[in-house]
Amino acid sequence: MKIVVTGTDTGVGKTIFAAALTRAIGASYWKPIQSGLEDETDSELVARLGGIPAERILPEAYRLTQPLSPHRSAELDGVAIDTRRLVLPEVSGPLVAEGAGGLLVPVTRGILFADLFRAWGIPVVLVARTTLGTINHSLLSIEALRARQIPLLGVAFVGDSVPDTEAVIPQLGKTRCLGRLPLLERLDSAALAAAFADAFHLKDFT
Repeated sequence: MKIVVTGTDTGVGKTIFAAALTRAIGASYWKPIQSGLEDETDSELVARLGGIPAERILPEAYRLTQPLSPHRSAELDGVAIDTRRLVLPEVSGPLVAEGAGGLLVPVTRGILFADLFRAWGIPVVLVARTTLGTINHSLLSIEALRARQIPLLGVAFVGDSVPDTEAVIPQLGKTRCLGRLPLLERLDSAALAAAFADAFHLKDFT
């Protein structure tokens, strides 16, 4: 089982969701491109919040210093991104791969993350906020996936309960609402695992 976790935008909570999913299905985790190294990286966050052992956190293909779109961060670092290094790794057991930002974030000046996902050919979970503006962002992201014939498992929401939003996006996007991860007062490995178990069904990811 291999799954891509992507978001409707940056900062929607997809890495926190990815940590919970990685733990729940006993997966390895791979962030192919990390942009920004000053703060905790996504791989470090997944390891900490998911309680994932080091051997299941796969090394990034590229570690770029600036917290920018990978294409620009690479240019500023003097790095030429070679997409041949961005082939899905072979692992024993499940794999969760996480993109950067949204689907149409440039990897290079000629390739988007959506192009990578299409080449990979594995199902995508779209992580979306529940706040204002998410209907538009989510439906545009679903259209981008469908236009490229990328399989979509469904939408996973992060945030406070907004029942109409959680219903209308799957309805108009003709996909499933996988569940909603609430905002947690105490965000640690145990609390995140419990919240994920309450909100999602593992059968939806297999």
